[in-house]
Amino acid sequence: MTRLIDLSVVTRHTPSEATPVTVDLLDHRTGATVLGLSPEDFPDGMAISNETVTLTTHTGTHMDAPLHYGPTSGGEPAKSIDQVPLEWCYGPGVRLDVRHVPAGEGITVAHLRDALAAIDHRLAPGDIVILWTGADELWGTAAYLTTYPGLTGEGTAFLVEAGVRAIGIDAWGLDRPMQSMIEEYRRTGDKGALWPAHIYGRTREYLQLEKVANLGALPAPTGFTVACFPVAVGGAGAGWTRVVGILDED
Repeated sequence: MTRLIDLSVVTRHTPSEATPVTVDLLDHRTGATVLGLSPEDFPDGMAISNETVTLTTHTGTHMDAPLHYGPTSGGEPAKSIDQVPLEWCYGPGVRLDVRHVPAGEGITVAHLRDALAAIDHRLAPGDIVILWTGADELWGTAAYLTTYPGLTGEGTAFLVEAGVRAIGIDAWGLDRPMQSMIEEYRRTGDKGALWPAHIYGRTREYLQLEKVANLGALPAPTGFTVACFPVAVGGAGAGWTRVVGILDED
């Protein structure tokens, strides 16, 4: 038997989003007038509904494509979300427990090695790694925007150079919170403090899955498959994604 575990948040307006989400509803009765008919022309006095949604491609659970990080990756034009190979979006899942890393701090190579050792797993090409920070418990609050650790540039390189094409996190972003990075940059003048995980994608192609959720529902850190196919928004740097954990159970 196959069991599916939803690893996505609901896309909606919430204090956990940095930008607003608006949904304008065309209800079942009004839908008839758009077609030049009346509700009474339809069975049960109702036509069909529709919604107009205004949001960014980085709203809700989504995938960042290489184009989001810069115009080139490895010296070649960076792929937009509609150019991402589907093969990169389906593979063995690896949940790494980094819940002990304090909010605002970086998830280092040492943290990743320790998490891998704890589950006795060796990374393989095609693995989809998801970082379990526990930050999704804050979903629905403004604290979700600022209270989580983020992957370092070195940590990103460690995963990608092991053959990982997609890295997910159950937090607002893969890098540390925006304010933490900006404060470090202003204090040190080091440009490398700004979005290092993202900017590593200018060196080697990889995908980010941000605002993943519900990782505690996975029964084990490995032994599941991740499906994370993005909406193919032409020429965009990101696309909304329903991330699902797939388990084959006897």
